[in-house]
Amino acid sequence: MIDRQEVMDFAREFGLTPQVVEKDYTLGWLLAGIAAHPEIGQSWVFKGGTCLKKCYFETYRFSEDLDFTLSNPEHLSEDFLLETFHRVADWLVDQAGIEVPADTIRFEVYKNPRDHNSAQGRVGYRGPMQRRGDAPRIKLDLTDDEILVLDPVMREVHHSYSDRPDTGDSCPQL
Repeated sequence: MIDRQEVMDFAREFGLTPQVVEKDYTLGWLLAGIAAHPEIGQSWVFKGGTCLKKCYFETYRFSEDLDFTLSNPEHLSEDFLLETFHRVADWLVDQAGIEVPADTIRFEVYKNPRDHNSAQGRVGYRGPMQRRGDAPRIKLDLTDDEILVLDPVMREVHHSYSDRPDTGDSCPQL
């Protein structure tokens, strides 16, 4: 894990708050953990504003959530998601030192307006800023009913920090 000073330096350089930089840093590692997971790493397609920033346009606006289209509808189960993200949390602490307290991993599966299952999740973390109190959270939005017109491509995830993970993510083609 990078240290607090690296977060502060990035915040000053880009005119952002340290909390936004810490979240961007943690998003990068969470994406690496998802990509490294044997079941979801190849079947979840990363999309949305964070995908644009992390995989295509490094200077795109900072975004704070992760959106995925899932190719396997069985993954839209609360039990599956909780078990999977507990394993991703173990990977994060082993690989980056980012803690994801077990009680901060939450998912809710619901029917979307198109009458298909979707899920919204929140994952708390303790990153380089080591804040006290409630852990900051990353929001996840998952759906399986969007049509992928083109095959997804593996893209390198932009991670400007000194402890770069070695994984990419499956993203829609632009």
